[in-house]
Amino acid sequence: MNLRKRHRGASAEVHTSAMNDIMFFLLLFFLIASTVTNPNVIKLVLPKSSSGQSVSKKTITVSVTKDLRYYVDKKEVPVDALQTTLSGYKTLATELTIVLYVDKTVAIQDVVQVMDIAQKLNIKLVLATEPKG
Repeated sequence: MNLRKRHRGASAEVHTSAMNDIMFFLLLFFLIASTVTNPNVIKLVLPKSSSGQSVSKKTITVSVTKDLRYYVDKKEVPVDALQTTLSGYKTLATELTIVLYVDKTVAIQDVVQVMDIAQKLNIKLVLATEPKG
């Protein structure tokens, strides 16, 4: 009769294969998130809105600063050449949306001027706002 206890060597193992998958997905998420962001170079203080909607992918950004400088896709455009510039974009895409970024100190008449140009060219226009918070 064998009275000695059998001691099996308990081995401690750490399975790291799941951690590798998690790190890969986090890396992939941050890479995709960094390419999707569209930083607006022109600093504006936008008005606040409680309802927000997303816009289609074929968009043009038109920005109006507080000193009434107009930018189309981050390129400065004189106000009298705004309609010809936007009509050039209209020929490139059939379904186009203008995202209008206007500083909240700009008079409403200057906003309506851009809205009139978009109406003449039959382009949808969306006014960009910041969420209330």
